[in-house]
Amino acid sequence: MNDYRMDQYRGYPTVIDAPREEATSLLAKVLGITALGFLITAFGVATAPPWGTFVGFIAVIGLIFAINLTRRQSPAVALGLFLFLAYFMGWEIGPLIQRYIRTFGSGMVFNAAATTGCGMAVMGCISYLFSINYRRIAGIGFAALILLIIAGIASMFFHFLTPDTYSWLTLGVFTLLTVGDFARIRAGGDGASATMLALSIYLDAINIFLAVLQLMGGRRSRD
Repeated sequence: MNDYRMDQYRGYPTVIDAPREEATSLLAKVLGITALGFLITAFGVATAPPWGTFVGFIAVIGLIFAINLTRRQSPAVALGLFLFLAYFMGWEIGPLIQRYIRTFGSGMVFNAAATTGCGMAVMGCISYLFSINYRRIAGIGFAALILLIIAGIASMFFHFLTPDTYSWLTLGVFTLLTVGDFARIRAGGDGASATMLALSIYLDAINIFLAVLQLMGGRRSRD
């Protein structure tokens, strides 16, 4: 799991009212940037070398810090860095996806991506149809993410979580974070740029996709 959400949440306004016109424009920008990021990630996956996971991981971590440093001074540079991040994310997850394709076929990867896309759309609709106090949702999700990371590290030594259990927990945590992120966009972004909001949505979707892929692979292995 790629837990790159530590510095995404700062201050949040209270309960959201009806979405404003500028929020709709912001959503369109965020979704456009996110979609472009996924296209570049797909190219990164296709070109990822077998040893690309570690290099991709280091590059992604470094680029997240770089984006946070440049987000206010130079939004255009931050956008460019996000696109580089999307490519190296393809390197990080590429060897894993290629292994799934060799073992189970490309259909499973496509189904996991489609399931993720549908799930993200549903969560976006929920965020826009209902008034959500996303400060609370984000706070709960962030706390749950910290606990998930700690549990994952501990389970590496004590083996008390199965991969499927960890994947279900990951889905739950990132569902909360995704709803919070869409609700934040609905509220106008709380001063965040479209690139920063797209980064949050993108990382949510990547983690959900990997969790869904793990669950589908585990179920196929047991059949």
